[in-house]
Amino acid sequence: MSSFRTLPGDRPLRIVQVGAGGMGRAWIGTIGDNPDVSLVGLVDLDLDVARAALAEAGLEGIEIGRSAAEVARVTGADAVVNVTVPEAHLVVNREALNAGLPVLCEKPAAPTVADASSQAVLAESAGELLMISQSRRFLPGLRALRREVAELGAIGTVTTDFFKAPRFGGFRERMPHVLLVDMAIHAFDAARYVADAEPVSVYCEEYNPEWSWFDGAANAVAVFEFTGGIRYVYDGSWCAPGMETSWNGAWRVSAALGSAEWDGEGAPLVHRPDAGEPVSAAVTESPRELAGSLAAFVSALRSGSAPENAASDNIRSLAMVEAAVLSAESGQRVLIQDVIDAAQR
Repeated sequence: MSSFRTLPGDRPLRIVQVGAGGMGRAWIGTIGDNPDVSLVGLVDLDLDVARAALAEAGLEGIEIGRSAAEVARVTGADAVVNVTVPEAHLVVNREALNAGLPVLCEKPAAPTVADASSQAVLAESAGELLMISQSRRFLPGLRALRREVAELGAIGTVTTDFFKAPRFGGFRERMPHVLLVDMAIHAFDAARYVADAEPVSVYCEEYNPEWSWFDGAANAVAVFEFTGGIRYVYDGSWCAPGMETSWNGAWRVSAALGSAEWDGEGAPLVHRPDAGEPVSAAVTESPRELAGSLAAFVSALRSGSAPENAASDNIRSLAMVEAAVLSAESGQRVLIQDVIDAAQR
């Protein structure tokens, strides 16, 4: 039996989206491209921003307002897509869940594991689905990598190299722990997915090269222990000009029967020494990134099957970030479960 309320599949799900900024505009397009859903309401604290976003998308007749619950009541909405800033996720998700609405929320669920945990508990008690959009899980290349790795036997090591040199300007260049807090969760969550294993502990060091244009540490090296004795090594930088990796990083998996590599964009390369030369893995096209998250959300609501990124599961990815920051600050190895337990007290 499903732990959350399911919805009928005889018509498109009526969606209220909360957040009409840059990411909100991308989600408006994603919702519009999916025939299984229909945008019926748009919520933003600034109604002019909401109107402008709808006009840009060429949409008319969409209800706008400042309250997700009120717009959902007026429109008879079935679900909410939360595209607000992370600091607002808790408030918006609570409002929607308390109004009896399932929620698809942009990552992270909240800035802290404690706030994310409280939302997962609320969703459980409300009997509604709260899913977090870790959209990179829906990259066809990453899904192909996981499929190939599953055929290589026991995993020894998974590595991600991430080297970029973005000039964001604004708040990111002032943030503490900027790489870990603002970017690394994508790779950390993907590592859980690829290895099909859970994080146990982490030792992390942060540093800032002398040429860095970030106030906070733009570089980090983290070594995670996963279940099964797997080691996951993340080596990343946001001030690494030249020979940059893709935004998804460069991946390598070493396992008992061979190895696999993925450049973050194309097809993974798989090498089983007993089978000859390395070969490119088959990549199956499917809804990707935001579209993949939305499709998974709809499928879960109609089938009752828990999605990959239910909030209760996604807490472990957020805990990896929090634990890495604690390790970098303390110089000590940090247990992931200790972070989760402390957040749930």
